[in-house]
Amino acid sequence: MAEAVYILCALTSVACAVLLLRAYKRTGMRLLLWSGLCFVGLVVSNVLLFVDLVLLPATIDLYMPRAIATLSSASVLLYGLIWDGS
Repeated sequence: MAEAVYILCALTSVACAVLLLRAYKRTGMRLLLWSGLCFVGLVVSNVLLFVDLVLLPATIDLYMPRAIATLSSASVLLYGLIWDGS
């Protein structure tokens, strides 16, 4: 059951990223770009979560790469909100 939730979270993030980046291409609003890039990073984080908890043995831990991907995603969005939000 948990595997399905991980996959659905990744697919939802992909859908959000595609919709945001497509809207950015159409309108040119930079905040859509930063939000789309944030969701791209969240896709990476969700895929790493699935790989870490489902595919790899328990001896291999991908916690730090997952945390770095999530922090990078949030940092991209924060940068966009601060510098391009006005």
